[in-house]
Amino acid sequence: MNRLDAFKSIAAQAARGELTFPANVDASLKLQEALSDPDCHIEAAAKLVQADPLLAARTVAIANSAAFNRSGNEITSVRNAVQRLGVRTLQSVVASLIVRQLGSTITDPALQAKANQLWEHTAHVAALSQVLARRVTKVDPDTALFAGIMHEVGGFYLLSRAAEFPGILDGEPQDWVEHGEQAIGHGVLTKLKVPEAVMGAIDALWEGLRAIPPESLGDTLLLANDLAPVSSPLNESPAAIAVRAARAARSIDCLIGDDATLSSIMEESDDEVQSLLKVLVH
Repeated sequence: MNRLDAFKSIAAQAARGELTFPANVDASLKLQEALSDPDCHIEAAAKLVQADPLLAARTVAIANSAAFNRSGNEITSVRNAVQRLGVRTLQSVVASLIVRQLGSTITDPALQAKANQLWEHTAHVAALSQVLARRVTKVDPDTALFAGIMHEVGGFYLLSRAAEFPGILDGEPQDWVEHGEQAIGHGVLTKLKVPEAVMGAIDALWEGLRAIPPESLGDTLLLANDLAPVSSPLNESPAAIAVRAARAARSIDCLIGDDATLSSIMEESDDEVQSLLKVLVH
């Protein structure tokens, strides 16, 4: 089977909902479903988080990051962390766990290296999206963080299946962009029950069209993607990197308000981005 046929095969399975996830993802999906329940309150969410030590530690760390701890008051309990973050941000924390778990079964060193780089790229986009949403586009920061975490989930799923299709990652990155990214990504996002608004924003990222100055959730993702210092290993052609760099250069000095440029805002927000990034990457 050639690589294009392999993309089509995985995409067809994804469209039918026939997705193969590692066993540990199932438990996280159930937790995500519980958190999505409108009747899930802070106390119930805290109990769910406490049942998973890794999730509990990650939740407290994010709650103490500069992006969420503007008062400077450090907290140490899961309950207080959940209270500070809220259930919606907690869904983003669980989403990051799910995305990382997709790569947990990868044993091939080359594929693992790609998965590590893809997560580093994802973490940069997620952290930048949260800050850009709050400071620039004025869309909901919690939704922007979630969208940033989920925007490469199709790529993680591809890497988790790549060993079954030798040679699928050979050739030009454009093949993934044209024949795999959107088709496979849609299937995985649908299976994970990602809200339509977030799927629409990720679609806008895939299409590569945004307004200047940026104003929507899709614009937020595109801008964060352009500004991210680490690129996706699935789309690393020199042409793609050049386009992204050119877009970032045009954006960085665009006027955001009466007297603020994007570059000045990002400089002021660097501590918040770096603190959130540190928690997400590790």
